[in-house]
Amino acid sequence: MAALLTLAKKFLAAVLPGVIRPLHSLWNEVLGFLFFLLAVMMVRPVWTGWKELDQGPEHLLRFLLSAFMFAILLGFAIHAFWKARRISRGS
Repeated sequence: MAALLTLAKKFLAAVLPGVIRPLHSLWNEVLGFLFFLLAVMMVRPVWTGWKELDQGPEHLLRFLLSAFMFAILLGFAIHAFWKARRISRGS
């Protein structure tokens, strides 16, 4: 029984790193895609806020908040894709 446990530990030590790394990279790619989709959804509010800038200070605030959210979401997406690339290259 002890030999079987040792063999199972060796097997898991050999197989798990080869399985976990691609799953970790895939997870970051999926997150990057979701953040990118959310950033794309923010394009319309940024554009309409830009067109309505001359209508008052509340439109300026709406534009600034939309642009800020767009930048944050796009930054998260880029970072997630960059991290997935780093993981897949092994560095």
